[in-house]
Amino acid sequence: MEKEKFDALAEKIKTTLENVRPYLQADGGDISLVDITEDLTVKVKLLGACGCCPHSIQTLKLGVEQFLKKEIPEVKEVVSV
Repeated sequence: MEKEKFDALAEKIKTTLENVRPYLQADGGDISLVDITEDLTVKVKLLGACGCCPHSIQTLKLGVEQFLKKEIPEVKEVVSV
């Protein structure tokens, strides 16, 4: 993928994660962007209450990942690191 397109998608991913953040913070959690790979796998770290919650995988896959994929269809997946 050309650098300009990747950079534009990376910026859109960062902005979209900022839009998700208030929902996680409302439950005592947060999210931090760790990395975006060349194949558009988004690596994040769930923080606070979300980091130790037994439902964090559901939050990640059914919440964050679906929202990102809806806004940015090029995103392959979201993983917790």
